[in-house]
Amino acid sequence: MNQFKKKMYDLSGPKTAEALNKRRFEAYYCSTAEKAVEKALELIPREDTVSWGGAMTVDELGLKQRLAQEGYTLLDRDTANTPEEKQAIMRQALTCGTFLMSSNAISKDGQLVNIDGMGNRVAAMCFGPRQVVVIAGMNKVLGTLDDAVARARNVAAPANAQRFGLSTPCGLTGQCGDCTSPDCICSKMVITRFCMPAGRIKVILVGEDLGL
Repeated sequence: MNQFKKKMYDLSGPKTAEALNKRRFEAYYCSTAEKAVEKALELIPREDTVSWGGAMTVDELGLKQRLAQEGYTLLDRDTANTPEEKQAIMRQALTCGTFLMSSNAISKDGQLVNIDGMGNRVAAMCFGPRQVVVIAGMNKVLGTLDDAVARARNVAAPANAQRFGLSTPCGLTGQCGDCTSPDCICSKMVITRFCMPAGRIKVILVGEDLGL
């Protein structure tokens, strides 16, 4: 990574974590991906059943593999043999001990912005799992809430539409078309501006570019 961008992340990351803590999230800044993985493992009790939403950040960190190596009980929808089994695992995940995800965008004043198609990821963030651990690269931190919403709609959503091969306007043009396509990837948008109960949502900011 460019040394000047890295320095910027290391300077601004702790300030964003402080803003999140003021909104009763439990937030941490980790300078590297390796430190972020160790922090995540530190936050997840060994007795917890762990699941996750479709997060490239979690994949890039190799966190699923580490959890398996450490002997955690995992609810992995990708192990399903049928669509019905996959849906059942996704529903089980809503009552797991720890749910892992990233965030499509975060404002510097500590608000999380997430867009979802099916809704399982934002549903878990709002209610269900005992705790949610959000891991996000500093590339997802924007100045204002409006900036964060714009990133979620015009960067994360089009990239994910292409990732999943969806026939949406954003997947074809790279920009939000405010569509009502059958494949719409942004049927739900959730802004989490305050954590209740306090500390249920843990946020690990990482001083690297991660995810979409």
